[in-house]
Amino acid sequence: MLIEHIDLNQIISVVGKDKAKLFKELTDMINKKYNLEISWFDGGKKWVYECKYKKGSKTVCSFLLRDNTLGFMIIFGKDERENVEVLRPNLSKEVMKVYDDTTVYHDGKWVLFELEDSLYNEELLKLLTIKRKPKI
Repeated sequence: MLIEHIDLNQIISVVGKDKAKLFKELTDMINKKYNLEISWFDGGKKWVYECKYKKGSKTVCSFLLRDNTLGFMIIFGKDERENVEVLRPNLSKEVMKVYDDTTVYHDGKWVLFELEDSLYNEELLKLLTIKRKPKI
């Protein structure tokens, strides 16, 4: 279900101050490089909130929030997975382990990164370029 607005205090109440700060850092980086629509949704059974970044009807990435957990999801289709392999030498073992350990479904590889710090933000942005070219 679509949610009209989520403010920083609501985010902090779900994921805590540190992860809310991490959310803000990464979303600021995405907002600077991309012109995407942002929509908030109820997180369903497993999450409290979902924040989708979309271009038209296509989801580029999502943030998932629940009890002190901040997730960042990118869904890679077949051609996009080939592009991840091209980037592989430029990505850390930790990021690639999450990618490699994710199951491939008929509609893509739903890669969920549980974020603990900003250490991998630049790598996540590199992966995001596979979904959508940045405006700068």
